Amino acid sequence: MNTVVSADGTTIAFDRLGEGPPVALVAGASVDRSSDAPLAELLAADFTVFNIDRRGRGDSGDTPPYAVERELEDIRAVIQEAGGSANLYGHSGGAALALAAVAGGLPVRKLALYEPPYILDATKRPPADQVEQLEKMIAEGRRGDAAAYFMREVVRAPAEFVAEARTQPWWAGQEALAHTLAYDARILGDYALPTGRAESVHVPTLVLAGGARLPVDEGHRTSTRGRAAPRGGPDVGGTGPQRRRGGDRPRTEGVLRLSG
Repeated sequence: MNTVVSADGTTIAFDRLGEGPPVALVAGASVDRSSDAPLAELLAADFTVFNIDRRGRGDSGDTPPYAVERELEDIRAVIQEAGGSANLYGHSGGAALALAAVAGGLPVRKLALYEPPYILDATKRPPADQVEQLEKMIAEGRRGDAAAYFMREVVRAPAEFVAEARTQPWWAGQEALAHTLAYDARILGDYALPTGRAESVHVPTLVLAGGARLPVDEGHRTSTRGRAAPRGGPDVGGTGPQRRRGGDRPRTEGVLRLSG
């Protein structure tokens, strides 16, 4: 494990592996850097990989109050550690954060976004007060309720799926990261497709979708093909609030080689 100090003094942890052009990995909601470890190992054959623990997760610190700008500074600090510029990959909420980083002027060479959870159908979007609800539950010590709220109201998993999830051994990990769910909610806002932000991106970019899905509402899915494609990228594919399962790994090494 390696660390770097972000602009506000927060320690950000990351794993560094492989040799080659640098690529930084930004994980999604309710996970730490371990979720991207298999991908990091795959990319390490051709890249120097910086697999980041976002603030508040894993081995990274978490200096309040939270602001999206602090997470952008975290990514900038890792990119500086990588030599001043890097390729950038983000998954789910991490994809939205990566897009914001590039739109904000961070020195990114190429961008890969895997399943950014934007939702075109306004009736399928999370409650407008999701940040307040999540923060209230965390303040009251109801971490399990916050994690369940995210699954039910944001991912829109069926109630029986959420109830079963709370009985599983891995649920403790969801509770441990529950305070960061409001962070991703702030990044994504109303979950609408950020057309203006996408149009401001001028680096080669590709958006990817996986095939494995949780049992979510079929209407709760983004279809962005041909819309708001970041400039320099060949296409934007359909995406949704899906989770990777074993074997469903994005071919990001090819994306970084071929786009642009």
